[in-house]
Amino acid sequence: MRVLFLGDVMGRSGREGLARHLPVLRDRLRPDVVIVNVENAAAGFGVTDKLAQEFYALGATCLTTGNHAWGQRELLGTIDHDPRLLRPLNYPDGTPGQGAYRHTLPDGRAILIANVMARLFMEPVLDDPFAATERLMAQHRLGADVQAVFIDLHGEATSEKMAFGHVFDGRVSAVVGTHTHIPTADARILPKGTAYQTDAGMCGDYDSVIGMKKETSIWRFTRKIPGERMLPAEGEATVCGCFIVTDDATGLAQRIVPLRLGGPLAAPMPEA
Repeated sequence: MRVLFLGDVMGRSGREGLARHLPVLRDRLRPDVVIVNVENAAAGFGVTDKLAQEFYALGATCLTTGNHAWGQRELLGTIDHDPRLLRPLNYPDGTPGQGAYRHTLPDGRAILIANVMARLFMEPVLDDPFAATERLMAQHRLGADVQAVFIDLHGEATSEKMAFGHVFDGRVSAVVGTHTHIPTADARILPKGTAYQTDAGMCGDYDSVIGMKKETSIWRFTRKIPGERMLPAEGEATVCGCFIVTDDATGLAQRIVPLRLGGPLAAPMPEA
């Protein structure tokens, strides 16, 4: 299975970058599944149902979020009607929405997509992400009822993300991190066959502080007092993510290649 994953879409810049580059990526890489993290899509905080529909129209199969899942309060009333828009799996029972989505391709192959949130340095602190994922995987068998399992691990601490990758190595197809907005240089296949990258990076303007206007962020760091409201930077976006190919028979990864397209982090796209 061919899986394209794109990291946190940050504000208007990220949305415009996605609209510009996703059709190119789909044409070049021919993914079976497109997964996009959209937790910063609406002015940097959360996503709306309207924006979600726009992402689906661009070709997204499934949308993931993270600690800003409820940044747009309207989502509390709409997320139950959209199984393809995920909030973190490890929210307490009874939270609106769901943390995993099973997608079946026209040829009958299926992929399980899960959105999990780490706990170190994160707010809110959710239930144990390891235990929540164990419960999910007890219901599915890689290479049997699903041909691939992809996990968006939304978290701050690189150590927690790496530990998670090793725990589920060989049991899921891919663990790719989001949240820090900085693409890491450790994309690889772990010893038992799981594709891994600590952070995919964001789809947003990198002439910024993790996607926010740099002047406001610098003021907060240097003056230590509140300044203007944090707003996303609006320059040209770099679209960041990764492209993963899995073996349908085993569900394990054959290939993971990071991608960066456009903006100051521009780099060659992976070959199809």
